[in-house]
Amino acid sequence: MKLLYTASLTILLSASVFAQKTEKPGSKDKAAIEHFKNDYKKKNYKKFNGNIVVKDNQMLFEDKVIFYDKSDKITKAILQEGLIYPQLLTEFLVDKFENEDSDRTQKRFAKLQKNWKIAFDVNNIKLYNASELVFLSNDEKVKRFKILCKDPKFPNTMVYYIELTNKNAVKDMPVQDFIKDSKVTHIFQKTE
Repeated sequence: MKLLYTASLTILLSASVFAQKTEKPGSKDKAAIEHFKNDYKKKNYKKFNGNIVVKDNQMLFEDKVIFYDKSDKITKAILQEGLIYPQLLTEFLVDKFENEDSDRTQKRFAKLQKNWKIAFDVNNIKLYNASELVFLSNDEKVKRFKILCKDPKFPNTMVYYIELTNKNAVKDMPVQDFIKDSKVTHIFQKTE
């Protein structure tokens, strides 16, 4: 009887260890879930076509720098492939301001400035703690990632939600391989 009790207890306790883990959305991810449900628009962003120089924990895209954590393999792969780069993020922020901001006074004031787009210039940021958001992707050819961003110009941490699409992807493809042949099809940014 003691042996039967021990065996059944062992099976019950080990079942949760071998079960497949699913990532559940956190409370901070609710805005992203709503965004992808209601405001999602697919777009094709260009890869960086210049020279990418890798030094220690930074990547140089022409004259712009992005710092990253060396242990963060997802961020490193996305940067090395030229999928995310400072010029793209600058263009994204300018586009977001022009198309989404409803404050007409702020827009008029910005347009009066000589070079108003310089305020959106992305440089010397740190991207870190990238993670795949499995709960936001149903298609094996599309993966969505959350990447934290620290910009020295802002006190708060920003979060970029990046959608990558790989037409050649197959089920259970390693993330690094998926990133190599993918392209950015959506970007969403919010402060944390």
